[in-house]
Amino acid sequence: MKNVSRRDFVKTGTMATFGLGALSESALANGLADKIVKIGVIGTGNRGTSHVNTLLTIEGVEIVAVCDLEKGKAENAAAICEKKGKKRPKIYCNDEHTYKEMLDKEKLDAVIIATYWDSHSAIALYAMNNGTYPGIEVPAALTVEDTWRLVDTSEKTGIPCMMLENWSFRQDNLAVLNMKRLGMFGEIVHCHCAHSHDCIDHWFFDNKTGEQKWPAKYLLNYNRDQYPTHSVGPVISWMDINRGDIFTEIYSTASASKGINAYMKRKFGNDHPNANLKYKQGDIVTSVLKTKMGKTLVINYDMQLPRPYSNRWLLEGTMGVYDEEKSSIYLEGTSPEYHIWEPWKPYEQKNNHKWWQADYSAQSHGGTDYVMLRQFTDAVKAKGSTPIDVYDSAVMTAIVELSGISIEKNAPVAFPDFTKGKWKTNLPYFAMDKP
Repeated sequence: MKNVSRRDFVKTGTMATFGLGALSESALANGLADKIVKIGVIGTGNRGTSHVNTLLTIEGVEIVAVCDLEKGKAENAAAICEKKGKKRPKIYCNDEHTYKEMLDKEKLDAVIIATYWDSHSAIALYAMNNGTYPGIEVPAALTVEDTWRLVDTSEKTGIPCMMLENWSFRQDNLAVLNMKRLGMFGEIVHCHCAHSHDCIDHWFFDNKTGEQKWPAKYLLNYNRDQYPTHSVGPVISWMDINRGDIFTEIYSTASASKGINAYMKRKFGNDHPNANLKYKQGDIVTSVLKTKMGKTLVINYDMQLPRPYSNRWLLEGTMGVYDEEKSSIYLEGTSPEYHIWEPWKPYEQKNNHKWWQADYSAQSHGGTDYVMLRQFTDAVKAKGSTPIDVYDSAVMTAIVELSGISIEKNAPVAFPDFTKGKWKTNLPYFAMDKP
């Protein structure tokens, strides 16, 4: 199946192309250490407030404005800044369009977007058109059409656009990437990943009343991989997607929807209003993706059944295999016993990435959010490319709608080439390091 061109999704005119150079450490060291990055935060609920706390620990970052539909949440974020001895940010809190006022009035270098999913792309587009770097919470958009708009606008304005996929910055995943680039796994053939996280009782529904929270509407109205970015984020760099290879098609299937109704009846009884609703979202979505160079990837969405958290990352090549769930590795010719798993941790320590040379475990998500936001703000400070670019953000994002289309058609669906052919000559860029 051929790659889908941009015209197959959105009929517009010729778009400009651009290249943004990789951020250099020398640029940061060359007089930029004292530069202050002025940031606004749009959406100050749980995730936005977490970002506020993390940003306040990064030297050279000033939160100058916060925006939310609920004034109490915005006030809380501003108070956190004051308690940390920082200047109180200006509050914007009128309606769903107030973010435009903030972006128009404040001279921001970057904005963190931690709002509801359906507003992510619109805010990011407005930010780029105002010359402001957007750091977008996942997913960056909900449709392929809006994803293309992010790519086109980033190219047109020259403003980098980054989806804040924090699992790409995990210490273990970066060590795997270092090892892959050293050739320790040989030629990569296949990967697997998942987002297995029982979110029914805290994210989709209130665990005390069973009332729907804002993401629940997506379970009622769609059947797709609602949340692929945490699983696939690290993998696209392992597989050199957009950098020497590209996804060509996706085929997704979904199980029946049983978990939500079972939870509601078990927790709140058969007569609860949400216990007998028909949810369109299947409990398990399995997507198989093929690449131009012959690699395969399996992604699982698994957020509605009772289970411990797991990402089930697996990387398999011609010289060995890494299995995150087992916390194990086997390398041909290196592992001491033939076809016997070795513990992973010694390899992680030996191949530790330069971004993890200090202990950040007290930070959000064990330090992963700090590493991500530090790299993002450093990129803004240097006016360079972001650590995750708009093309990789687009690839991760597009899986949401494409998986739903494939499930509905019960057939493979072509995957767009967001790079418009540049994947053939693009070099790897994310987290380049020598361990």
